[in-house]
Amino acid sequence: MISDNFEPALLRTFVAVCHHRSLTRAAEQAGRAQSALSAQIRRLEEHTGQRLLRRTGRGVVPTKEGEVLLSFAVRILALGEMAVAQLSESTPAGTLRIGMSEDVASSLLPFALGRLRRLCPGLHIELSIESDHILARRWQESAFDMVLGLTAGFSEDPLISWEIDLHWVCGIDYPWDSALTVDAIVCGEPCSWRRLMFDALIEAGKEFRIAVTSSNLGAIIPAVEGGLGVAMLPAELIRHDSMRLVNVAQAPVKVTYGLFVTRRPNSNVTTALNVIQDSLKTLY
Repeated sequence: MISDNFEPALLRTFVAVCHHRSLTRAAEQAGRAQSALSAQIRRLEEHTGQRLLRRTGRGVVPTKEGEVLLSFAVRILALGEMAVAQLSESTPAGTLRIGMSEDVASSLLPFALGRLRRLCPGLHIELSIESDHILARRWQESAFDMVLGLTAGFSEDPLISWEIDLHWVCGIDYPWDSALTVDAIVCGEPCSWRRLMFDALIEAGKEFRIAVTSSNLGAIIPAVEGGLGVAMLPAELIRHDSMRLVNVAQAPVKVTYGLFVTRRPNSNVTTALNVIQDSLKTLY
């Protein structure tokens, strides 16, 4: 028997709140009142007989029982999308070329492209994860149907854009002292994040030295966790069990990202665009 307790709308709300770690942020992104989302969470808790969320210093997170439901909720919603795709009269096929910066891919990739794969099983996705300056150059060479990356390197305006705050973080055991020289963990050149970091340190009057240089976020994150210095990271990459925020400058450093789409989109591009735009609304 199919349970009536897990309505898709309730599960979507629960997944959104878990992702944003905030009822307020989830409500803003959904364009709904926070009280409406709270009521939906209470309904789920009544149906399950379990407390599903708890508040911590880093926001709202699922309880042990909530983590179990979250796993099932993601799969239930994914199966629903797959059923719609399979029963559709026609789904896009062919090849779609997407360029994406590594920092965007770390948050958007599981959401948007996973959903696109389920909705369009016949569509072959060629995904290139590159540094932003390479993405901008290859975009000029018409190597992609769409690109998601920093707007600074592009000569044209994006279809849509959004801002991300970069926060100053160090390892839990890093001996942070605002009066001492800052050990900087930075991306390799050319990199907009690196230049913004240096500008912010200079403006704040901080002495600094480069401790780690890497063009791979996969190396920067463990360098921070290992206590090698201070880096700038977006909120979704901060691991609060192994990192802590530090007050290096007055405010977070803001960077602008954009979605660039070919001027002659085909049906594949249009389908992908709709999915990615929906995911961007959820994430940012």
